Amino acid sequence: MPNDAPTRNEIGNPGSSIYRCRGLLFLGPQQAARDHSLKVLQTERLVLRWLDTGDAAFIFELVNEPSWLKYIGDKGVRTLHDAEAYIRNGPVDMYHRFGFGLYLVESRDGAEPLGMCGLIKRESLEDVDLGFAFLPRFQGKGYAYEAAVATMAYGRNALRLPRIVAIVSRDNLRSRKLLDKLGFHFERTIALKPNDEELEFYATPI
Repeated sequence: MPNDAPTRNEIGNPGSSIYRCRGLLFLGPQQAARDHSLKVLQTERLVLRWLDTGDAAFIFELVNEPSWLKYIGDKGVRTLHDAEAYIRNGPVDMYHRFGFGLYLVESRDGAEPLGMCGLIKRESLEDVDLGFAFLPRFQGKGYAYEAAVATMAYGRNALRLPRIVAIVSRDNLRSRKLLDKLGFHFERTIALKPNDEELEFYATPI
């Protein structure tokens, strides 16, 4: 068995599984679809789990940060009710349709949410792409890299994805630097919709 192949131990309900790989701990996507409060990934410092409407205050803060508005866009989240709808119609809907999505990233002690990181399946892209965003006070601490490495391992070992891509604004230097560190390579520029801003498209085989 290759050194990076996951080992599996059966736990909980029949058919549930937990994988251990290179020091990471993560549950298979079938188990993810059954547990709405699921902790999907665990690293040395972080837990990545499903978002739910109880995270509305965090989402409200994150999507209204100046850096989110500049590089990702205005999602029209003006109230906590809007934030709850964003969670239900975005990440939660994707969990149910694909078994993965954007996850909330929090410290292992669960004291405070730090950001989001996960995998996104867009109608406009053939491949699954990596997404991440962290509150400014938690940037520069290596959390995004740690969460992204775990997410990519999950994509490789649990979801069996042939590759992962990423899209980023040309002037988002912080995210471009992270993608380079993760082993992504620039392929081309794309626009997700007609007349949209052109984005840089990166990819990596995993």
